[in-house]
Amino acid sequence: MAMMSKTMDLIEGFVKEGSFKWVLSRKTSLDEEFEEMERSPSGKRKWIAELSPVANVIVGRCSRILDVSMDELQSNFEREASETIKSPANYARNFLEYSCLRALSLAAHITGHLADRAFRRLTFDMMLAWEIPSSSQSGVKVDADSTVCLEAFCRIAPAIPTIAEVITCSNLFDLLSSSTGNRLSFAMYDKYLAGLDRAIKKMKSQSESALLAGLRAERAEKILEIDGTLTTQPVLEHVGTSAWPGRLTLTDHALYFETLKVVTYDKPKAYELAEDLKQVIKPELTGPWGSRLFDKAVMYKSIKLSEPVFMEFPELTGHSRRDYWLAIMLEIFYAHRFIEKYNITGLEREETILKASLGILRLQALQDLPQSSNPILQYESLLMFNLCDKLPGGDSILETLANSISSRKKDKRGSHFYSLSPRAMLTNLGVVSGSEESTTDRLLVGDILVGGMSPLEKALRDSRVNYKKVELAQASVDGVKVDGLDTNLALMKELLYPVIEIGKMLLSLALWEDPIKSFFFCCFSTFIIIRGWIAYATIGLLLFMALFILLTKLTNQGRSIEELKVVAPPAMNTMEQLLAVQNAISQVEEFVQDGNIVLLKLRSLLMAVPSQATDMAILALAGTAICLALLPTRLITLMTFLEVFTRYSPPRRPSTERWTRRLREWWFSIPAAPVVVEREKEDKKKR
Repeated sequence: MAMMSKTMDLIEGFVKEGSFKWVLSRKTSLDEEFEEMERSPSGKRKWIAELSPVANVIVGRCSRILDVSMDELQSNFEREASETIKSPANYARNFLEYSCLRALSLAAHITGHLADRAFRRLTFDMMLAWEIPSSSQSGVKVDADSTVCLEAFCRIAPAIPTIAEVITCSNLFDLLSSSTGNRLSFAMYDKYLAGLDRAIKKMKSQSESALLAGLRAERAEKILEIDGTLTTQPVLEHVGTSAWPGRLTLTDHALYFETLKVVTYDKPKAYELAEDLKQVIKPELTGPWGSRLFDKAVMYKSIKLSEPVFMEFPELTGHSRRDYWLAIMLEIFYAHRFIEKYNITGLEREETILKASLGILRLQALQDLPQSSNPILQYESLLMFNLCDKLPGGDSILETLANSISSRKKDKRGSHFYSLSPRAMLTNLGVVSGSEESTTDRLLVGDILVGGMSPLEKALRDSRVNYKKVELAQASVDGVKVDGLDTNLALMKELLYPVIEIGKMLLSLALWEDPIKSFFFCCFSTFIIIRGWIAYATIGLLLFMALFILLTKLTNQGRSIEELKVVAPPAMNTMEQLLAVQNAISQVEEFVQDGNIVLLKLRSLLMAVPSQATDMAILALAGTAICLALLPTRLITLMTFLEVFTRYSPPRRPSTERWTRRLREWWFSIPAAPVVVEREKEDKKKR
């Protein structure tokens, strides 16, 4: 502990004494330190041959933060790293990663580090060095206007849980670099971290206030967002046909709504997110007196409520407020479902909730960015648990995350360097009270593995590959959608053309329109049934289909699918469309009526209303049961096939027509069971 205290005092001394003053220089921050390293004869200011000048500067800074010489830092790396990580091809980058992550695991413990612009510049320079780590890249120049790529950001930023998370890191970078050609500048990175620092301080001040203190005290809930306090941005709670304005508060465990009175707020109503109450949270339409007009609300439903509650977020255009609140509510809800599913308890449970909370704070920081550099936010893509719910294989990502949490919980023996956690970060920022245990893993900081990909990163990579395939497939689906019922019916008819033709061919054989073809088909089918080859015939059909698809795939390599041509039906005017809709509705109504009559006649048979028809039904059912009990399945199948297929053959046609008429007469003789339709009386009250 004394060594740790000494190191922390040393780091804070660097900040207080202005040892990071290189950040204020636009031109020579790295050049001056490079010259200083050249003048230094030995000790901590050493030149490592495998590294580029920029990488040497960064490793020198890391050695000073860690209070060790560069020689000692390099020897520690060579002792702890495997031979694969120390391979000459990747030695420079892996050693740089090792040095940066070790330094960040200590530097990020400084109280209020996000507010320190020197710390922000340090992390950004680490990303710059990650792009050009090797001495073979010495010719690449770095200045104050240099930018970083996605890979560098995703290797360094997630090492500090407050700045980024492995799962959402790529989407965060895309948003920050959208206005600078997919390369992140320090100006944008600095604005983002400044906004994140303000969001964390805002959460701290709100959580320490007396707002809902009595309800939050038991679980030490932290306030993440408040809305409805401004008259220009109200929040309306709809219950039944009534709607009331009020203040909406989201904590890391629940949602609270306080109805606005004349000058004060009413007693808050709690809507639980942490407990499993079979909640349903989704976007919904609302309007005055229970109407469904405006797509600006979130529905909350649980087994504790007699009816669903709708939270409306009015705005003139769009529904971005609603989308934001829906995303952050679901993030807390999904986080608690994740905790419950994988039985995460203790400190790990609190850290999981803090992961979700930090995602919401990052979202608030991004909303503070200037509009010119802040495109339309896809909220769910920047929140970890929302994104896992959306991505293909998101359940695998969450399972890997749970395994990672479990393994860190079991392994308390590591001793290479400190792993960072959300709890440690927020403790040092003054948001969470308590001490953090030193949980470490070999060459692992947080979810970043030096010189390789952690299991979480691998699961995320596989999921993103599948997601790109899904996106391409969905784009093709959106491109082939057509408008109009008649056009869609024409398209469906064209797609089902092969099936329709096969059906027509089988019907022609069954009707014996060509007796010779029908006779040979009947003999062939009978032979298959007698020999018991139905299963083999099914297997052969499936193999034929698989072989057809395989041959098509081999012959169509590199060629696009031929477009399906559909002849659109003649366009209809408004009156014709109305008549067509009316005709379709009439046909559907008639079809439903016929179905109800069939069901009522069957009910009449079951209730034994008509005596003669009931006797025939009893004899038919009893005979069928005896046949099924005494005769072998193969013989029953053969008899059923011959009965159905030879029904319209020349010898049997007259008897078939006669028995069909008798069966129809028998069916018409069955009366329908009586029905009484009662209308429920509704109390019409004006509210």
